[in-house]
Amino acid sequence: MTALPPLAGFAIGITAARRADELGALFVRKGASVRYGPAIRIVPLSDDTELLAATRRLLDEAPDVVVATTGIGFRGWIEAAEGWGLGDAVLARLGGAAVMARGPKAKGAVRASGLSEVYSPDSESNAELLQHLLESGVDGRRVAVQLHGEPLPFFVESLRSAGAEVIEIPVYRWVGPADPGPLDRLLDSVLEGGIDAMPFTSAPAAASMFAVAKRTGRYAALVEALTRRVLVACVGPITAAPFAALGIPIVQPERSRIGALARTLSQGLLDRAPRWQVAERTVELRGQAVIVDGELRTLAPAQLAVLRALAEEPGRVISRRQLMTVLPSGGDEHAVETAVGRLRTSLGEGKLVQTVVKRGYRLAVEKAGMA
Repeated sequence: MTALPPLAGFAIGITAARRADELGALFVRKGASVRYGPAIRIVPLSDDTELLAATRRLLDEAPDVVVATTGIGFRGWIEAAEGWGLGDAVLARLGGAAVMARGPKAKGAVRASGLSEVYSPDSESNAELLQHLLESGVDGRRVAVQLHGEPLPFFVESLRSAGAEVIEIPVYRWVGPADPGPLDRLLDSVLEGGIDAMPFTSAPAAASMFAVAKRTGRYAALVEALTRRVLVACVGPITAAPFAALGIPIVQPERSRIGALARTLSQGLLDRAPRWQVAERTVELRGQAVIVDGELRTLAPAQLAVLRALAEEPGRVISRRQLMTVLPSGGDEHAVETAVGRLRTSLGEGKLVQTVVKRGYRLAVEKAGMA
């Protein structure tokens, strides 16, 4: 029998705008299904009047220090300046300043433009970069900070409190999606139990998702789903902030990279997948399917809902009335009996779901564990 891909049976929801396909491909290669619902879009740099205004200010008021926070943002800024006929003037201004880069991608973009950085933190974090700036002394100095899609209020205000004059360079801006349909459908799938995990690469995407949920009356249900059932993975602490504010647990890679994010989320899904031994067979519950002795078996929504409810406490009896509440379309005791019967057929092992007369059903497990 051919070994199953590691994420077979799981469904991933992606709200990212930039590099969404790249992120999704990492999960598809592992066997997961992926649904996309962009929560934000990027305003093209050349059309951004805020960036043009900030660039002209920088040309009028020479900076002492320039902070590059992202590679794509810094490159985009230079390309936009060239499109406006200001490229050479901007590079000349930056060449007269002390350029600092947050991480290797920003450093690469700085060097590709013909400049060189004077400092880049080993941790690749804004916090260490800010600490270096403050320790170096910024009182009376003009600091240009390239933003990365969202404001950096703590970073900027800390510099201003230390006496610096700060020019914020908004190299690209996040706004709501042009077509909200895919995000609406993704949120519906999350609330219906059709999504098992969601990776996030930016705080604006999370904020936009919650804003849409609030406007459409799904906010409380979304927070509950992300808290209790859906695994949330964030690429870094800034991205994690909206979830931390709501008490939603997250997993996070040690390094803020898309590949590391995908690996962390993948491992988190596998770690929480329950596995049982019953009638000398191994049964593993995945998000949207079940694996019986290494064979993937897709379940209908009602069957899956019943199995999930029974799996919360393997061996404990769950009444028919309790199971009625978890059926996607509701129903009576007959609907529960039908779902249980079809579940047994799908599993190919009738002994797994045991009827307890006048009480309900239970998983007749011999040994329970995690995958």
